[in-house]
Amino acid sequence: MDGTVQIGSRGDFGLWAIEVAKQIVGEQGFELAQAARDGTEDDLRTAGNALGQAITNALLEVFDGLLDEPPADAP
Repeated sequence: MDGTVQIGSRGDFGLWAIEVAKQIVGEQGFELAQAARDGTEDDLRTAGNALGQAITNALLEVFDGLLDEPPADAP
């Protein structure tokens, strides 16, 4: 994702997750559906792997952000 998002609560995380899911499905879901309809088995595998990689990247992005933040009770 582009930009920085401040996640301060479980609700913020939920909203972020929904927006990221929409973006991923919008970008990768069409390719997967098209490969399932018109492509070869290799096309389907490639599109499925791209979708999985996009999900992995999003999860790692938020995890890395959690590691970069100092604990709330740190002096």
